Amino acid sequence: MTEITRFYNTFQPEHYNVFLDIDRQKKTITGKTTITGTALEPEIAIHQKDLQVAKVTAAQQQLEFTLDPAADALKIKLPQSGKTTFTVNYTAPLTDTMMGIYPSYYEVDGVKKQIIGTQFETNFARQAFPCVDEPEAKATFSLAIKFDEQPGETVLSNMPETKVEDGVHYFEPTVKMSTYLVAFAFGDLQSKITTTKSGVKVGVFATKAHQPHELDFALDIAKRAIEFYEDFYQTPYPLPHSWQLALPDFSAGAMENWGLVTYREAYLLIDPENTALDTQKLVATVITHELAHQWFGDLVTMKWWDDLWLNESFANMMEYVAVDAIKPEWRIWELFQESDVPAALQRDATDGVQSVHVKVNNPAEIDALFDSAIVYAKGARMLVMVRALIGDKALRAGLKQYFAAHQYSNATGADLWAALGAAAGIDVGAVMQSWLEQPGYPVVTVAVKNGKLTLTQEQFFIGEGQQQDRLWQIPLHGNYQAVPTLMTERELTLGDYQQLRQAAAKPFRLNVGNNSHFIVKYTAELLQDILANFATLDEIDQLQLLQDLRLLADSRQLSYADLVPLLSKFAVSTSAVVNAILYQTAANLKKFVEPDTAEEKQLKQFFDQLSAPAVKRLGWQAVAGESDDDKLVRPYVLGAALYAENQLAINQAHQLFTAHQADLINLPAAIRSLVLTNEVKNFGSEELFDKLFTIYRQTPDASYKADLCAALTSTPDAALIKKLIEKFEDTETIKPQDLRAWYYRTLANNDGQQAAWDWIRQDWSWLEEKVGGDMEFTTYITVTARVFHSAARLAEFRAFFEPKINIPGMTREIKMDIKIITSRVNLIEAEAGAVNAAVSDAVK
Repeated sequence: MTEITRFYNTFQPEHYNVFLDIDRQKKTITGKTTITGTALEPEIAIHQKDLQVAKVTAAQQQLEFTLDPAADALKIKLPQSGKTTFTVNYTAPLTDTMMGIYPSYYEVDGVKKQIIGTQFETNFARQAFPCVDEPEAKATFSLAIKFDEQPGETVLSNMPETKVEDGVHYFEPTVKMSTYLVAFAFGDLQSKITTTKSGVKVGVFATKAHQPHELDFALDIAKRAIEFYEDFYQTPYPLPHSWQLALPDFSAGAMENWGLVTYREAYLLIDPENTALDTQKLVATVITHELAHQWFGDLVTMKWWDDLWLNESFANMMEYVAVDAIKPEWRIWELFQESDVPAALQRDATDGVQSVHVKVNNPAEIDALFDSAIVYAKGARMLVMVRALIGDKALRAGLKQYFAAHQYSNATGADLWAALGAAAGIDVGAVMQSWLEQPGYPVVTVAVKNGKLTLTQEQFFIGEGQQQDRLWQIPLHGNYQAVPTLMTERELTLGDYQQLRQAAAKPFRLNVGNNSHFIVKYTAELLQDILANFATLDEIDQLQLLQDLRLLADSRQLSYADLVPLLSKFAVSTSAVVNAILYQTAANLKKFVEPDTAEEKQLKQFFDQLSAPAVKRLGWQAVAGESDDDKLVRPYVLGAALYAENQLAINQAHQLFTAHQADLINLPAAIRSLVLTNEVKNFGSEELFDKLFTIYRQTPDASYKADLCAALTSTPDAALIKKLIEKFEDTETIKPQDLRAWYYRTLANNDGQQAAWDWIRQDWSWLEEKVGGDMEFTTYITVTARVFHSAARLAEFRAFFEPKINIPGMTREIKMDIKIITSRVNLIEAEAGAVNAAVSDAVK
């Protein structure tokens, strides 16, 4: 296995003069980069990838150099060590991989156009210019760009433009920063610009395929976010501007390039007149996530990729802190509880999962670190725990000190804990060590032993797991006074249960608020006490209770059959978070039934029973003045009614479709996906299929595209599924960045599963070529494992993926997904009978 050699150890750059001449028609880059820095040895190496180096010169003398493609290296012999300046002349291809410098394609009024953008994280700056492409190798950059410019085109970069001479656009030198944050873009763009209270220019840029008002929401959120962060961090935004740019082709969700943040169009541009509330929340959190990085990640950067979590976990927490301040009426922390928390708990329960902090030994492993459920969601939960432990006053004071000590430099997790610990007077590092360095999390069993209320912690696994005697320092958040702040030992006795119960006058509970990363297993007596007092539980209490019970059922520590009769208790709730966890849990029952069986019909009856009262109350159309909860609950319950094949719901959706046939985009966004999917499934035809695909190709509206994708992939028609699969490799119809959603949804459609599975196995090499360099590539494996639940599919999955198990960056994912499918197959074989009997009893 190739070990990573840190080039920064022998050459430390200080400044880059980067000149790029980009020809869009020929798809070529001609570059000239002059680097000033300190060579610790006369022979140095810097990074390059796919660059055709013509010459390397210093003081007008040509230097000897060699290329080492395996190490992405340009090796240079200098006259001597010490301070040096040298220039590299080279050419390179313009890629179509959404990495490095690449074109984005789009249409305006049927005319094909393109804009050029960049994506340099994790290590793709080396495809644009020679550099020490490591986070620690911070330097300043002077950028000059020439291109086949057309009148009216816009050029953007990290810093403001200073002049244009002979067609070359020059930009102010950057502040000291890492290579992966350098960015630029150019093309025919529209924009809206405002200024913050402190004088920072904030702008939103997009292609002219979009309506100007689609930029307004993002502009408002971005401006208010920067103002919030300047106050919260007590540290000014360090640059003159903050541009937000929507790119039509973009592999990640968004990227925190300093001063020029890039986004998928879906995560920046929305129509404020017709966008579902959950989409508005999502877009707001993406923007606040990237802007949190402008300080945490950009101003202070991790030393090496093993501390990636330091960037991402923190920004993931701060996105919610910021939106909560900007839009308190949204109760945004509920979104964290219903999305990030279950994702982290589910993923982190599989033996073999990575820890939040993980060593990187191979270049290909860097992109594999971006496990969203661990580095983003679990890491954010760790920081939410810290915030709850130390409070906002200490958090802000510690961050101010952290930024002051490490600005324009690099830091490690230990540096952050030291700053927060000093501000709080708590050894934060000692608490966090157990959470960051160890994979997994504990289940705390609460029992009454010999009359004493006793807590026991051990690692929680779904499927087979090897106990390693791991211990965690658990912030318990109990609701009895006898509960300490932290549980640091294996077992803890709190005192006489009857006395404690009588004194508290309420059932015993742990992890109140659901902010700590563990689950609770109550013995039958204690669980019954909680359920008997169900009406006293608030929305988060209810979510946490059902979340923990579902996970325990997944691990077979209790039966899914025991959950079925409890679900009706949760169905009476009008809370969005309670309905979210309710229908997530109910959806898990689908794996216990086969299509077109009596058991499936019975389960659909159960879904109808759960959803009917809420469907009757809410209907299909929003009403003036209704609560945000009602807006968010409506799609859950209508989706359940349609799955249940409720004839009234099917007909009402069909009527809505018919009324909007000429303007389907104007269907209410919150229910548009349901209406379109219902039409394709129950009233579909080839004519409708072709019509929706044509609309998909033509519309620039990303949320509408997602709804059309959901509808088209739900067809039960074998001929149309074949037609659908043929579109997978038509990149002018389905962009590579969107293909995973099409594949996953077709695979999850029982009628499309075989065709989708055949496609990925037959055309894996095509997929690898198109998105193989993408940090999301391995998620094709993840989503496949999410669908499969039979012994036959498990055998096929193993047969296809096990030969790839030693490919760097894929090893952990394949091993984990085999375990995930295996545990699901075993669960179904053991419990299907009991679960279906429980559903039968529930619908009698």
